Amino acid sequence: MKNSRRILALAGVVLLLAAFCLPMFFAFGDSEEQKAMFRASLGIAIFVPVFAYICMMAYRIFGKKKEKPMEGIANIIFDVGNVMTDYDWEGYLRGFGYPEEKYQRLADVLFRSETWNQRDKGDHPDEYYVEEFVSAAPEYEQEIREILRRSPECIHQREYAATWASYLKNKGYHLYVLSNYSDYMLQVNRKDMKFLKYMDGAVFSCEEKQIKPYPDIYQTLISRYDLDPARCVFLDDRQENCDAAAALGIHAIRFIDFKQAAEELKKLGVA
Repeated sequence: MKNSRRILALAGVVLLLAAFCLPMFFAFGDSEEQKAMFRASLGIAIFVPVFAYICMMAYRIFGKKKEKPMEGIANIIFDVGNVMTDYDWEGYLRGFGYPEEKYQRLADVLFRSETWNQRDKGDHPDEYYVEEFVSAAPEYEQEIREILRRSPECIHQREYAATWASYLKNKGYHLYVLSNYSDYMLQVNRKDMKFLKYMDGAVFSCEEKQIKPYPDIYQTLISRYDLDPARCVFLDDRQENCDAAAALGIHAIRFIDFKQAAEELKKLGVA
């Protein structure tokens, strides 16, 4: 690689010298043909260095980003909820102004239920899960349907998310998403996840019919993007999901807040 660069650099120097010297070759001729050649060679002498400069600047701006060396962490995998976005279902549900007893009942039926987790896996159409929620508390059918219809409102991208992803991408790291997410909420929220444009890949539970912390969804990510687990680090707010990643040889960080996660990444050599 170094030798080829030296050869290209030498060829570039020779080309520039030739371009500058060419007008001198035709400068003292009297014929119209030699005068025309002089003007043409003068144009070349001006054009070649300008073109070379433009190419050099274009390479610096649009050239292939530097790959991470073949050691250490190369791939950073993000959970979405409570890592790149706020998942504030409690604040959202409180916003309806229900009495405490009703609030607790709806929280149990919806957000704290096993059906909610199964909805993220997406084995059935969303309407199936809606009916399951309703059947658990038919006296609150109207409320349940309205809460579910507006449920994407409990997700908001965190201010640092896109900036953080952009920074790590520019450093040469490969970025991925591995997240549990229901199909309905993903359809609504996806357009607001500005950090996704920096990701090299994403695996969402509802699209794979797999769910964390079961190992198959981690294996899907690893095999699809040909990742070496030893060169990956996974950030998730739930310990059981981190433990599942670690069991497969992936470095795992339980995410508490941005500052803490950045410090943990630094310990693994992530700048």
